[in-house]
Parts: sequence; structure tokens; C-alpha cells
Amino acid sequence: MTEIPVVSIALPVFNSEKTLATAIRSILNQTYRDWEFLIVDDGSTDSSLQIAQGFHDARIRVIPGGQRRGIAARLNQLIEASRGKYFARMDGDDLAFPVRIERQVAYLEAHPEIDLLGAAVIVFRNDGSVAGRLPVKQSHAAICARPWSGFYLPHPTWMGRRAWFARHGYDESASGAEDQHLLFRTYQTSQFACLPEILLGYREDSRSLKRMLARRYVFLRTLLRNAIENRTYGIAAKLLVTQVTKAGADVLNLFFGIKRLRTQLLEVDSVTREIWADMWRMGNGTKAGRL
Repeated sequence: MTEIPVVSIALPVFNSEKTLATAIRSILNQTYRDWEFLIVDDGSTDSSLQIAQGFHDARIRVIPGGQRRGIAARLNQLIEASRGKYFARMDGDDLAFPVRIERQVAYLEAHPEIDLLGAAVIVFRNDGSVAGRLPVKQSHAAICARPWSGFYLPHPTWMGRRAWFARHGYDESASGAEDQHLLFRTYQTSQFACLPEILLGYREDSRSLKRMLARRYVFLRTLLRNAIENRTYGIAAKLLVTQVTKAGADVLNLFFGIKRLRTQLLEVDSVTREIWADMWRMGNGTKAGRL
């Protein structure tokens, strides 16, 4: 490959054989065509690598990973391997709306001051039914208003300037909370934004309490370390209180069905539902219909 693409799309994959093909097709169906798609296997023990290698498109590069290294290490590997002006995220169990790359490139081209751009998402179940949409904040000030509580910028929707990613990178000790840690490290010297348009479908799996609490622990540990190193003790205290409270909310939600303490999903409009139904049909070979 000799021509430099505008966008490098990065997908680290681990044991995603049931969902990977539809995720890849959603990128192949993009209205914007000037991209390269970098897929790295993170030591999968299923057929994920073979599925990725089965797509024959010159813009796709599949990198066998060998052993398990974690998502943060793989993202750093893909940043180094990428060639585009912009670097975009994608996961192996999500679906990108057809206009995702087009919309995000257009915004970044029109707003050179923005380093990192997200987008709104819908949450869907394994059968394709829509659970709702996540609330998002659009401006940098709104996204970063409560850094100790986390940043409303969905990681799978990220697209930013490759130079920004190369300059900062992911902390490989923070896998599981690598996105929030990166935002926490950079929000005071960078500019973030988020498009209100829904551009990605985020798959909601049957999350276990152990997995959820492990992510909370990584987030708290890494951000506390950062806050203490920078002597921002007020933020450190708020981090501790907020994350312990959220962990308690997770327990109450999973064991007792108490959902009001957690982020509530919003309603999805009918037009977006129609677009989603078509995407799901094309990606899975099912009949068209409202989901």
C-alpha cells in the first residue's frame, strides 16, 4: 500500500468470532472510502483471526498478535502502525453507522482545534433489539466538567488526530479503563468534542459484577495514582468517593434491579430505528423490520 489514507481505523480483537464479521462489514459499508482498516488479534483462542483474514479488501490489514497483551497495548501498536491523518477506534462487537467516518472527518476538518471527537451511540442487545441511547455531552467543557466522575465520550466512537494519539498513547497498566485514564491525563491540555448524532451501535452483553467492579477498580487505581502524583488531592478525594458510590450502584442494580442510581438510557427516534434495522439486516442477513 503506497497511498496515504485519510483515516486509520483500529480494531483490536479478542475472541469475537460471533460478532466480528458484522463489525467489519459495517466499516466496509461506510460512505467515506479513504481509509485503512487495521485489525490486530490479541491472542484469540477462537476463529477471530481466520474470520478477519477472510475479508479480501486491499484497505484491510490483519496483524496476527500471537499472545494476549491487552487492549491498551494493542491500541498503542495500532497507533504506531497507522498512517492516516486521523486515527479512529472500533470494537469487534459494535456496528458503525454508514455515515460515521464521513461525519467525523468532516467535523475534524472544519474544527482543527479539536484533538479528539466522539459521537452518540445506541445500545443494542445480542438479538439486535434497541435498548436506548446513551446521553452524551457535546462540548469540551461539558465533557470534562466532573473529571473525578468520568468523561462522557464513548471510547468505540473516538476519532482524533493521529499526532495526538502518538504524543499521548495509552497507559498499558490501565487496560479496562484505558480510555478514561487517557482522557484524565490529557483533558487540561487538549480539546474534546462529541457529535450528538448517533453514529455507532454499542452491544450490551450480559455484564458480570466481577467484570464491572474490576473496571471500576482499574479506573480508580490509575486515576488516584495520577492525581496523587500531580498533588491534586481534592480530585483524588472526589475520585474515591464517586467511584465507591458507583460500585455500590452497580451492586444494587445487578442484584436488586435498582437502576435509578445508574446512567439511564434515552429513547431512540423512529428514523434512527429504521436505519438501524437496515444495518442489522445487511450485517446479519436477516429480514428487514423494526427493532
